[in-house]
Amino acid sequence: MPDTAPARTTHAEADGLALSLTVPGEARSAGIVRTAMNAALHAHGLDRYGLVATLAVTELIAAACRLTDRADLYVSLRHRDGSLRLVVWDQHPPHAEPDAASLCFVRRRRALWLTSEAVEDWGGDWGVEEALPPHRGVKSWVTLPR
Repeated sequence: MPDTAPARTTHAEADGLALSLTVPGEARSAGIVRTAMNAALHAHGLDRYGLVATLAVTELIAAACRLTDRADLYVSLRHRDGSLRLVVWDQHPPHAEPDAASLCFVRRRRALWLTSEAVEDWGGDWGVEEALPPHRGVKSWVTLPR
């Protein structure tokens, strides 16, 4: 009888996870990204991240969609050195007024309160900041340790 036990993934194989997607800035894109992300996590033996990563990517995409008027989103998922890093870049235009920029970041961080709680409970970190060149817009990210 063949062995049906799942193959064990080595640390090196898990660290090989690199997934990047560009999706429309639409709510349905969250489902597309979740499906691709969960398949990649499973293929690399990283299913343990599934629930919290699914919550995080859904909220990051939802916040970006509310604030970027249907512009494309770039999503990156990487596993390196025992940590999973999820990044969503959106094309939110810069604000001319510093007070407007500050208020915008406060609104976005407030919209991610559930992600904040889940990631911090996991022992991870998250944030929202202006994207650095060559990217433009806003970068939202989550890092989850092993």
